[in-house]
Amino acid sequence: MNLNCVIVDDEPLAITIIEGYLKKIPYIEIVGRFDNAIPVYEFLKENEVDLLLLDIEMPNISGVDFLKSLSTSPSVIFTTANRNYAIEGFELNVEDYILKPISFERLLTAVNRVYDNKKEKVSENGDIEDFLYLKENKKMVKVYLNNILYLESIKDYVKVVTSCKTVVTKQQLGYFESTLDNKKFLRIHRSFIVATDKIDAYSLSGIDIGSIELPIGRKYKEEVIEKLENLNQTKK
Repeated sequence: MNLNCVIVDDEPLAITIIEGYLKKIPYIEIVGRFDNAIPVYEFLKENEVDLLLLDIEMPNISGVDFLKSLSTSPSVIFTTANRNYAIEGFELNVEDYILKPISFERLLTAVNRVYDNKKEKVSENGDIEDFLYLKENKKMVKVYLNNILYLESIKDYVKVVTSCKTVVTKQQLGYFESTLDNKKFLRIHRSFIVATDKIDAYSLSGIDIGSIELPIGRKYKEEVIEKLENLNQTKK
């Protein structure tokens, strides 16, 4: 899932900085850049836009007044050097309000929030994402869910082992347990989550995925065996 994004700012340098940051985020597609809000009206009518990076103090019409004039709008993040509009911005239900100078980390946090919110809505409508991006060594690495074999917790990191690569990301295993589809992924140990369709064999003490044998934790044993037996019954 990508987010189609439009940047609106009357400062060319600001557009350059924001565009440079957005290009580092794999799921962002920049579909428009404008130095004032007037032409954005028609653009929004003719194009699918998910996110608007909108400056406030601009000629012709301010970002606030522009947003008020829209009957419907995409998600909006205000980008401004003036903190005086913060309350009004949130009254307009903007996703975030970022003060200039903008840092990449601050923008990434805001954009991730928009992305996560949209992904939730997509999932609620039954269109489940088939991949996710994981941060590894300052890069966002795409991992297809169908390729995941298992996940292993290693202190403050999680090793995601797929059929074609291994990605190590700074995250807690509990995050993946709550994020991944529990019909396709199963927590079997405090340190392991497995993809149920990749299980080749199992016993009361362990699970085989290819040549790898993973232990079943004592506190997980009863639930794991019950779920695996239920899956087996469902396929009959």
